[in-house]
Amino acid sequence: MSDTNPAAQPATWRIVLAAIFDFLTAFLVFGYIIASVFGGKTADGFQLNGLPALLLFVLIVAYFILFNRFLGGTLWKRILRARRS
Repeated sequence: MSDTNPAAQPATWRIVLAAIFDFLTAFLVFGYIIASVFGGKTADGFQLNGLPALLLFVLIVAYFILFNRFLGGTLWKRILRARRS
């Protein structure tokens, strides 16, 4: 039998919602910063192609890895209290 208490675990919807919000937040923040640096801003937001788009992808992956491994959870996991023990 498992020693974990199922009542202490966060609901699955919180984990999924936190992942979606984390992705959108990282995409918008990192995308806007990269577009500002590399000149990809448009009237409607930003557009990234080639190396800037690859850099955005790398930063999003790094966000999830670094925050979960070294900081105890991503921004939205902390806000929604969706961290698993």
